[in-house]
Amino acid sequence: MQENVRLLKNQDSFFKSKKTLSINYRKESLIRLRKAIHDHEEEIIDALYKDLKKPKLEAYASEIGVILTELNYFIKNIKKLCKPKRVKSALLNFPSKEYIYQDPYGKVLIIAPWNYPFQLTINPMIAAIAAGNCVVCKPSEVSSNTSQLVAKMIAQVFEPEHVSAIEGGIDLTQFLLKQKWEYIFFTGSSVVGKIVMKAAAEQLCPITLELGGKSPVIVNKDAKLKQSAKRIAWGKLFNAGQTCIAPDYIYVHESVKKNLQPCSLPNLKLL
Repeated sequence: MQENVRLLKNQDSFFKSKKTLSINYRKESLIRLRKAIHDHEEEIIDALYKDLKKPKLEAYASEIGVILTELNYFIKNIKKLCKPKRVKSALLNFPSKEYIYQDPYGKVLIIAPWNYPFQLTINPMIAAIAAGNCVVCKPSEVSSNTSQLVAKMIAQVFEPEHVSAIEGGIDLTQFLLKQKWEYIFFTGSSVVGKIVMKAAAEQLCPITLELGGKSPVIVNKDAKLKQSAKRIAWGKLFNAGQTCIAPDYIYVHESVKKNLQPCSLPNLKLL
């Protein structure tokens, strides 16, 4: 753990050096990451298959393609996104001019899940880098092949004091949550989310939680039932059902309930 403590101190020092305030530095970092993803595309697909048996098309659609779209957006628009925004002045401050400045937080922790192990590690990291932060990623130990590949890619692309990936299990997560952060991003269950939020609250650290839940589908009487059934089944089965917003139950209008074939809707309860 001492090595990790040194890493966190180095990231604090690096952020205070103000190097990440440079828009060009952020943009160049994102361009290098995009190139690394293109270069390692087949390795990413292979790792996702080994961990989750995710087929190539689904791996690209749900993980790699999403990330590349996000990267392209930030690379293209980063100067505009980081530009101070002029807002209407309050009467109290007349005759001043008022702006909103997009300032980075500092050192950001990302704790990623196993169900989308590549996307939900890299996606929040892209936004954190674009905003000018330093980042520590903790990939899920459950998806070990993807975790190892992510750690290798990050080490190749970034200076460790800027962005690092640390691999480990529950003990490592507990250690990281005891450290001082300026922002935490967590994706996972509501049970663990409560633990993460408690740790963040104790140090008054802002946090983003992306938690799983029970997601309903509403089918009204004027819905196209065949199309609805296909889309609901696709949403339920995509990524083997391991998606935070995968449908769990259906509210269907009583006049069309009999025509919405239950056999097309696996493991879903019609209400």
